[in-house]
Amino acid sequence: MSTQLQYARKGKATREMRVAAREEPVNARQLGKLIAAGKAVLPANRKHEGLRPIAIGQGLRTKVNANIGSSPLHPSLKEELRKARTAVKYGADTVMDLSLGGNIDRIRKTIVKSISVPVGTVPLYQAFVGRDLREVSEDDMFNSIERHCNDGVDFITVHSGVTRKALPLVKKRHAGVVSRGGSLLLKWIAFTGQENPLYKNFDYILEIARQNDVTLSLGDGLRPGSLKDATDKAQLQELQLLGKLAKRAKPKNVQVMIEGPGHVPLHQIERNVRLQKRLCGNAPFYVLGPIVTDIAPGYDHITSAIGGALAAYHGANFLCYVTPAEHLGLPGIEDVKEGVIAARIAGHAADIAKGVKNAEKWDDEISFYRKKLNWKKVFDLAIDREKAITYRKKSMPKGKECTMCGKYCALKGL
Repeated sequence: MSTQLQYARKGKATREMRVAAREEPVNARQLGKLIAAGKAVLPANRKHEGLRPIAIGQGLRTKVNANIGSSPLHPSLKEELRKARTAVKYGADTVMDLSLGGNIDRIRKTIVKSISVPVGTVPLYQAFVGRDLREVSEDDMFNSIERHCNDGVDFITVHSGVTRKALPLVKKRHAGVVSRGGSLLLKWIAFTGQENPLYKNFDYILEIARQNDVTLSLGDGLRPGSLKDATDKAQLQELQLLGKLAKRAKPKNVQVMIEGPGHVPLHQIERNVRLQKRLCGNAPFYVLGPIVTDIAPGYDHITSAIGGALAAYHGANFLCYVTPAEHLGLPGIEDVKEGVIAARIAGHAADIAKGVKNAEKWDDEISFYRKKLNWKKVFDLAIDREKAITYRKKSMPKGKECTMCGKYCALKGL
């Protein structure tokens, strides 16, 4: 069967393209051209039943991903499923299952079956979980990739840009390697003396992905974990390699996006985005944050939203949320909600600034009803309806005004 990229290159608009285009400022044919050019992706595994397809890329609405997943210390399927559903309820466009504990296969299959948005995973984790580093073989890594693709996952992160050349570079870093996948691979490379199988046998990964039309998210295993490491030699060497790998995917009819940093100060964000677009042929850019300051444990949904808004304004296409629990522990349900909403605000603010068609319409509507003190309409349009209503009720208003100004409300009588 043909992949979405194959259909796009032939000029054919698929059902998935038509559905995804309904939520975008482009039509299905225009979306197909973006996909054919490698400037957009449409993650849609043929085996993901009930999928509501979305597109990620140039000229489209900025998308938001929510990471969930069990830990070895808290392996609860029930809780991770609640997190996935919470993320979707509050507007996440995709969900990634990064489970490390419990029955990982069951968790993944249940999430794919239970939610309609595209689902991503990092198959490498499962190859290493519960095993001594010395026991993990190349076959284990590829078998895990194949299993995830066969289970209906729509996109997978593969850390194919982490190579032996990175070992001396990361030793010079302030904060080392903070990517779980990048760290596992570097330890494996150092122990075995072999090259990264995900780099060495990248064509095999392309073949596995093509079979079920799984989109590859080329992972940033060397992303900076502190401002001091931002845009360093290790990060840039990996990015250059990812650009070369992305070019190899298109002839194999596999869609590709590129993952990016990480901890990056404000003044370096534009350069990072422009570098990625130039080196990777304008492939969609998927950024974690970026987190713009290291001083705010407990508030990194805010530090990442600041960076995410700026990154998206300069051309990043996909924001991975960061929750208040980042750097501290496994996020809970409320953390997932806060992370999703913060990232959505960042993406929406960038869409307005970029002039994405109809992005500002939402703002115009809510401000119109706010002027009229029409609270019901304001609540209906609020990004977090429940929280807005809670604050309104807490103020125990006697009239239409809120308790900030009372009868001196600036909007009354004008």
